[in-house]
Amino acid sequence: MRESQAIKLGANYLANGDCQFILWAPQVKKVSVNLSTPQPQTIALEPIIDQPGYWQTIIKNLPIGSLYKYGIDLGDGLAERADPASYSQPEGVHGPSATVDHSFPWQDQSWSNLPLAEMVIYELHTGTFTPEGTFTAIIPRLAELKELGINTIEIMPVAQFPGERNWGYDGVFPYAVQNSYGGVAGLKTLVNACHQLGMAVILDVVYNHLGPEGNYLWSFDHYFTDRYYTPWGSAVNYDGHCSDGVRYYFIANALYWLQEFHLDGLRLDAVQTIYDLGAKHFLEELQEKVTALSVTLAKPLYLIAESDLNDVRIIRPVSHGGHGLHTQWADDLHHALHSLCTGEKWGYYDDFGTIDHLAKAYTNPFVYDWQYSTYRQRHHGSDPNNTSIEQGFRPSEQFVVCSQNHDQVGNRPHGQRLCHLLNWQASKLVAAAYLFSPYIPMLFMGEEYAASTPFLYFVSHSDANLQIAVSEGRQREFPDAPRQGEIADPNSEKTFTASCLNWQEQYAGKHQQMRAFYQKVLHLRRTIPALSQLKRENLTVEILASDQVLQIYRYYENSQILLFLNFSDTQQNLTFPTLDGIWQKILDTDHPDWGGKNITAPEQLQASETWAIAPHNGVLYQLDHLDN
Repeated sequence: MRESQAIKLGANYLANGDCQFILWAPQVKKVSVNLSTPQPQTIALEPIIDQPGYWQTIIKNLPIGSLYKYGIDLGDGLAERADPASYSQPEGVHGPSATVDHSFPWQDQSWSNLPLAEMVIYELHTGTFTPEGTFTAIIPRLAELKELGINTIEIMPVAQFPGERNWGYDGVFPYAVQNSYGGVAGLKTLVNACHQLGMAVILDVVYNHLGPEGNYLWSFDHYFTDRYYTPWGSAVNYDGHCSDGVRYYFIANALYWLQEFHLDGLRLDAVQTIYDLGAKHFLEELQEKVTALSVTLAKPLYLIAESDLNDVRIIRPVSHGGHGLHTQWADDLHHALHSLCTGEKWGYYDDFGTIDHLAKAYTNPFVYDWQYSTYRQRHHGSDPNNTSIEQGFRPSEQFVVCSQNHDQVGNRPHGQRLCHLLNWQASKLVAAAYLFSPYIPMLFMGEEYAASTPFLYFVSHSDANLQIAVSEGRQREFPDAPRQGEIADPNSEKTFTASCLNWQEQYAGKHQQMRAFYQKVLHLRRTIPALSQLKRENLTVEILASDQVLQIYRYYENSQILLFLNFSDTQQNLTFPTLDGIWQKILDTDHPDWGGKNITAPEQLQASETWAIAPHNGVLYQLDHLDN
């Protein structure tokens, strides 16, 4: 695609009401738009002379919502296919595309996005977040999330997938908004409402594969390659023959979400399976285009990578040999915390399990920064703390951490949340441990009130053979994981229903206590400079009490805090460090307000005092004043 003549894929209305259709299909001999509404009609597309592989036509006075497919001739017969850049699939992945009017009465003109370092992210799945399972049904819950301390929602993928039940990673129309969620208008309405409340919106997008049902991109050739393979099949062709058109297709998709839907950032799924050996990696080109759009829109736009590589190149500036993305998920803190608290050692948890791993995670987001990994049976990771000019220290706001997410919960045999695996006290301890870390925190929906519902893996494929394959594959997927009975059938509607949040839980009993606890923790994190400033260089960690307790000291200017985390199931006796001043207790996970029973930590402490911390207890002290 020639940089100076970028064109808009799909069916787009012009200012005069005519509709322009543009398709990239380099191997097609001829192509037409086959309208089924408002009346059957076939209109030929013509090649764009100075843009090889691209076709276009303009249809005058075409009603909005007209249904169409492309008629394509590859030289071996005619076939009808939906638009690869379809904005709407009202009849699902096997049906025709529909033209869309993208005009919308935006009311977010004063919105300019949040600084990355201030974000508190809340990951949610549209279909299971509310009983209605739509974008607009999320809106009444936004005020509660903001009151909790959330300022950013991250929406799991919404590109059109087969049926009405799916995590979203089986999408096959990257530009089309899932019709059962509310389509284009529904998503814009949600984003508009978020911005009016001062909340940012990040969308999860998938650029490493398409789902197995309804993936008609194969018909247009060159989108995939057998040179590389992913866990989901052939990889997207980012560096082979005709890959320019493929790269443009996905880069234009990213810009489409950010510009047309006013989104504030994109979370890029599993970038380790975006294979590109070209001189300019796809991720680098993507960030260049997003940066240019950010300048045009006069607001920051963020790219957040998911990667299991612990590779600092993803977020290192291009000038230092990196791809230049803004931030990435850092899984090691989660793995260290989960393994330490649950004792699990299956899968990647085999690399973790000691308090030393967790202690390192507070000062280095990659616990494995080129150490030998037993799980991988090789050395793994790079060092984001490297201070050399060539490598560059990566600041803490470039890392997103969590105690659980859709993968960590949903990819368990029974979809258990962490609160289902731990006792009440340990659940609060874990929350304090990661929410008070020097990174961007991400909550998974329902975590804040210890939801009783699981989050299971679910699909609604229509192909019977695919249904069988998914069910059988799920049964084989966890050879080493702990099981309690049969794994739920992903195809069953009951599996989906069981995963839907029960919002009434948060208003009573222990669920209400947990929500109050999360609200308090997030308030402290936001209002205390030593916690709100994400500077892990202003942090020290010590392991106390025979490797049972972590002591974390954080400071920023005159603000100082001490966090004590007891990961043992017994009381531990400690000596307060030799620090000047009187330290006031400002949070105790054992407090009765959030279901605690055994408060032992004193309200105030001074240097060298001895004291006791209860089992599975987290206590936060703040410097009250210095002695004169």
